This record gives sequence, structure tokens and C-alpha cells, in this order.
Amino acid sequence: MEHSPSLQWDLGDTGGVIAVRMPLHPVALEVLREVGPMAVTTANKLGSPSPLTAEEAREQLEYSVRVYLEAGPAVDPWPSTVVDVTGDVPRVLRVGSIPVEKLRDVVPEILEGEA
Repeated sequence: MEHSPSLQWDLGDTGGVIAVRMPLHPVALEVLREVGPMAVTTANKLGSPSPLTAEEAREQLEYSVRVYLEAGPAVDPWPSTVVDVTGDVPRVLRVGSIPVEKLRDVVPEILEGEA
């Protein structure tokens, strides 16, 4: 989505857009309740599989991360579904854990694939 000019985070060159992720894991939700929104990325190196445990993340990222929070294995091993909402009609860019059919229950006109 397009980011608000008031967003003061240094997210690098985003081209004026940001991605928003909403976790379902209870520990992640509790952390967000305590600290508020966080600018984060996926816990894997480009081209490597997404880790399902803190130990798997540690094996990939080693000391480039200061703190690993172990809260048990990830429940959903599927990647995030990515939806572009910068245009007039939302568009699914990557199908992941939420199938397009489920999204159409909420947004019937949603499109699938690159523009």
C-alpha cells in the first residue's frame, strides 16, 4: 500500500509503498501489543526456505540477528499471500496461506497475477 508521508521509519528505497504483515501466532501478537508496529522482514536469506523455528532462523542468519524469540514451530509453513492495494482494484501478487477464493469472500472483484 502507499505509505503515509508521516511515516518516520527509514525503510530504505520503497518507491513510496510498504507491505503490511499481520501474524496469527499468539506470541507475535503479544509482542506487537506490547511494542506496537514493527518494521521487519522475513527471517530467511533470499532464496532460502522460510525457517519454521528460531533454531532454523539462527542457522541461516547467525549473528546478523541479535535476539531470536523461540515460541515453538511456526504453525503455518506457507508463505504470506501478497495483495497490492495501490490501484483501484486489489490484486493478488503472490498466493500463499490465504487462497484467492477466501479473499474473494471479502473482496469479490480482487484480481490475480501481475498487472
